[in-house]
Amino acid sequence: MWSNNSAAPFLLTGFLGSEAIHHWISIPFFIIYLSILFGNGVLLVLIQSDHNLHEPMYYFLAILASTDLGMTLTTMPTVLSVLLLDRREIAQHSCFTQSYFIHSLAIVESGILLAMAYDRFIAIRYPLSYNSILINSRVMKIGLGVLMRGFVSIVPPILPLYWFPYCRSHVLSHAFCLHQDVMKLACADITFNRIYPVILVALTFFLDAMIILFSYILILKTVLGIASIEERAKALNTCVSHISCVLVFYITVIGLTFIHRFGKHAPHVVHVTMSYVYFLFPPFMNPIIYSVKTKQIQRSIIRLKSLPFSELQFPLL
Repeated sequence: MWSNNSAAPFLLTGFLGSEAIHHWISIPFFIIYLSILFGNGVLLVLIQSDHNLHEPMYYFLAILASTDLGMTLTTMPTVLSVLLLDRREIAQHSCFTQSYFIHSLAIVESGILLAMAYDRFIAIRYPLSYNSILINSRVMKIGLGVLMRGFVSIVPPILPLYWFPYCRSHVLSHAFCLHQDVMKLACADITFNRIYPVILVALTFFLDAMIILFSYILILKTVLGIASIEERAKALNTCVSHISCVLVFYITVIGLTFIHRFGKHAPHVVHVTMSYVYFLFPPFMNPIIYSVKTKQIQRSIIRLKSLPFSELQFPLL
C-alpha cells in the first residue's frame, strides 16, 4: 500500500508463511540474543578486570567482543519486534542507519580477525620481540585503523540511500535492513551501489582472508622448524581459538554469499535462515571458543566467580 509514497516506511519481513508461529520462533532468538550479550559482556568484564589479560591478544579480543555486541544490539530490536510484536514498519532513515552499522561492523569484524592473525604471527615468529613490536600505542593504532576502515568504507554506498526515491514496493525480505535489499527498491540508477560493494568485499573480506591464510602458512613454517614436539604443540595451541573464530566467521560469509549468488530458486526460508546464521552464529560462538580453548580466560573466570560484585570493573561500552 506504500508503492506510490516514496517517503513511506519500509516493511520488514520475518519467516514468510510462518507468521502464525512467529511468537514461538522468537523464543530461541531471544535466548540466543541473551546468550550473545552475556557471553561477550563477560569477556569484556574479564579483560577489563584481570591484569593478566592486559596483553595485545586480549585487547584485540575485546574489540571483537565489542563488535559482536554492536552487531547484536543493531539487529536485535527489529528482529524481536517483527517476531514477537509483529511490528514490521521501520522509518527509512532508521533503516539506512541500521544498514550502515550492520555492514560497517561486519567489515570491522573481518579486520579485527586479521589483526589477531598478525598478533599470533608476531608471537610465534618473533617471540623475543613480541612485547617491543606490539606496544600499546601500536595496538591502539591497529584497532583504530580497523574501526576507521569499517565505518568509513561503507559510507559511499549508504549515503545515496537517503536521497533515492522509492516508488516500488517497500517490503524488505529480512527483519533487518541490508544495503543490497534496500537498493533494489529504489527508482534510480543504482549502478554505483551494485559495483562498489563488490569491490569493497574483494578489498576487505577476500583480501583479509588471503592475508590470514598466508600468515598461517608462515606460522606453520615457523612451528615446523621448532625441534621439540612439545613446543610445537604449545605454539600451535595458542592459535586454536583464533583459527576456530576465523573458520566460524568465513564459513558463514561463504555460505551466505553462495546462497545469494547460486540459490536464487531456493525457498525464501533458506535465504532468511542463512542470514540469521551469519549474524548470530559468530557472536554466539566466539565467547564459547575462547572460554573453552584459552586457559588464561578459564583461570580468569574462576577468579571472577570468587570476587564480590563491588570489586568488578565494568567496561564502558
